[in-house]
Amino acid sequence: MRIVESPQDMQRISKDLRLVGETIGFVPTMGAFHEGHLSLMRAAREACSQVVVSLFVNPTQFGRGEDLAKYPRTFEKDAALAEQVGVDFLFTPTDQAMYPDGYATYVEVERLTEVLCGVARPTHFRGVTTIVAKLFNIVRPHKAFFGQKDAQQTIVIRKMVDDLNMDIEIVELPTVREPDGLAMSSRNKYLSPDERKEAVVLYKSLEETRRLIETGERDAGRIKEAIERMLRSAPHAEIDYVEAVNTATLEPLNPLQGEMLIALAVRVGSARLIDNVKIKV
Repeated sequence: MRIVESPQDMQRISKDLRLVGETIGFVPTMGAFHEGHLSLMRAAREACSQVVVSLFVNPTQFGRGEDLAKYPRTFEKDAALAEQVGVDFLFTPTDQAMYPDGYATYVEVERLTEVLCGVARPTHFRGVTTIVAKLFNIVRPHKAFFGQKDAQQTIVIRKMVDDLNMDIEIVELPTVREPDGLAMSSRNKYLSPDERKEAVVLYKSLEETRRLIETGERDAGRIKEAIERMLRSAPHAEIDYVEAVNTATLEPLNPLQGEMLIALAVRVGSARLIDNVKIKV
């Protein structure tokens, strides 16, 4: 595995790979790798002849008072894990390389970024789409791999790719979970032992939602009430949102119909956790 720090070097490498007919699979990350990240890398390894993983804690997607300073940074461990699963290039640019002095250009996707996580984090998705667009321009992948846990992010990125005519296939893979169902996340490290036990209520509430819908419930209000009731049973849980939305437009659904995303965000202690389930009726 080769570690590349310079955007210019990464662009040259990608150009040369494309010239000789290699297919580039790309996994953008902020590091602190867990099995969720590794599953994306393995999928890229299976689908493409060359795999590039970026490791960059992107400052523009963190709002004021969020956890940029304490976001876990475990570079040596991450590099070893990436090499173990067969990554060819680990791209690790600096803040200065990605956002040099005088930087003034941003990419914004409207509407899809103004709901769900976009309400509590109004600048978050502008940072995400900007950095992902920059990474796509540098790495020039044929396929880019994302996890369903960040479903809104994937929907927003797919819209950006479509609207800007980027010739990239966006591949979404299922959420990877701990044995008790908690969605794997770098922010799980913030949970105390008691909070970690309580956090599984996110998964349990979504599974109860699935059961209710499969048995015929179609009223979004009753579904949300059932989820919120379960979430409130966890003493350290503070609900940010619970929503049932269309998977393409992210518009609220009531009654529930078609392909939907049941999504929630909950603070458990100092950690803001998100999870979701996709259901088609």
